[in-house]
Amino acid sequence: MAASVGTFMANLDASIVVIGLPTILAHLHASIVHGIWIITGYTLMMVILFVLLGRLGDLYGRVRLYNMGFAIFTVGSLMCAFSQTGLQLVMFRFIQGAGAALLFANSAAIITDAFPKEQLGMGMGINMAATNLGSVAGYTLSGIMITYFSWRAMFLINIPIGIIGTYLGYTRLKEISARPIGEKFDYAGSILYCIALSTVLLALTIGNPASRNNLAILAGGLALFLVMIIIELKQKYPTLDLKLFRIRVFAAGNIATFLNTIAFNCGPFLRSLYLQLILGYSALKTGVLLIPMEIIIFVLNPISGRLSDRYGSRLLTTIGLSANAIALFWFSTLNQKSPYWFVLISLVLFGFGSALFSPPNASSIMGSVPPEKRGVANGIRMAINQTAVSLSVPFSLLLMTLVMPYDKLNQIVSTSSLGNAGEIPVFLKAINHACFILGIVVLLAIIPTMLRGPQENISAKIQKNK
Repeated sequence: MAASVGTFMANLDASIVVIGLPTILAHLHASIVHGIWIITGYTLMMVILFVLLGRLGDLYGRVRLYNMGFAIFTVGSLMCAFSQTGLQLVMFRFIQGAGAALLFANSAAIITDAFPKEQLGMGMGINMAATNLGSVAGYTLSGIMITYFSWRAMFLINIPIGIIGTYLGYTRLKEISARPIGEKFDYAGSILYCIALSTVLLALTIGNPASRNNLAILAGGLALFLVMIIIELKQKYPTLDLKLFRIRVFAAGNIATFLNTIAFNCGPFLRSLYLQLILGYSALKTGVLLIPMEIIIFVLNPISGRLSDRYGSRLLTTIGLSANAIALFWFSTLNQKSPYWFVLISLVLFGFGSALFSPPNASSIMGSVPPEKRGVANGIRMAINQTAVSLSVPFSLLLMTLVMPYDKLNQIVSTSSLGNAGEIPVFLKAINHACFILGIVVLLAIIPTMLRGPQENISAKIQKNK
């Protein structure tokens, strides 16, 4: 419970500003550049810090860092609520993101330590229910807060929950796993990792990713990554332990996570554009219409985790990915006159697919690594997951540019309005085209899922080699 409250709040604030962003920018007289950083800066901070903080958790205690994260997240939320300019809000979102990274990087490792192997799926199911619920609930709460209160309420809601979560963390969570003796922190690898990842993500998330400048920045970031990998392979105690990818379950699970997450998180953005700009729904109505998916995820996640304990993860994750792919293909057929129940079908499929995929996949990844590597393993898992989240909106726009020019799309999205009725068919075609390609991306995620092999055999091998 205490470890899941933090992941719920951290994921909630990654999505809660998406629908309310136009209102925030109008009230603060901020630009679209500020808007991009208000959303992306929070997630980038988490992605950059995940692996580093996971390693620190292994060395110095996961519960200690988790509790510190709740305190920083709560203070950062308060600062965001009282921002007076767009620049201030961007800076305070970085602080909030650092607190969220501390929560995320250690929560799954704490749960893996606490639950016996035969119940790990159930434990991860509860945690993933909180994580996924936070992600999708943010879109609903955003519309409610803006309509009945103000945009500042989106951050103030974190304060009482943050205080309760901090109290629960200090009173309920205990360090269980033994810390490695004699291992040193890898400063060179950590610094180079942060710089390389920041450079790559900036190239992919700021402006047109296909522009000459962005491609040059991307090439520089990838070159730094190559240098970092060479250095890490020579380190005795690396921050980014690449040897974990020799574990087939770990590698396959993370590949499937990346492909599914980038497609799944494109969904709310594309659905929001469709419901608000094509069907003309308000932000509040758009948020409320997502509730069925939230309910399905919340109810089925613990059940899915328990089923994975009994039957394994491969079948459940395959069915979940198939449902997500069908949801995207279905959504790609919607038009200007589609009734809400057509949209509801895709939401139900999305909720069902996410609930069947996420807990078993996370359980198989975390259960495949030795106990002393769980912190860094979860850091890698979350870094991959949140990298996909960070790339989802730019990737959606990139797919839509196959139908509509990037500058025109940027203008429509930043103003939340279409120039004239004649643009609706082309804009709708761009949304449908993006959804269809994303459906193919999810189908590709089934390949590593099917090839992951029996988790039990991998775990036994790890225990034998210890």
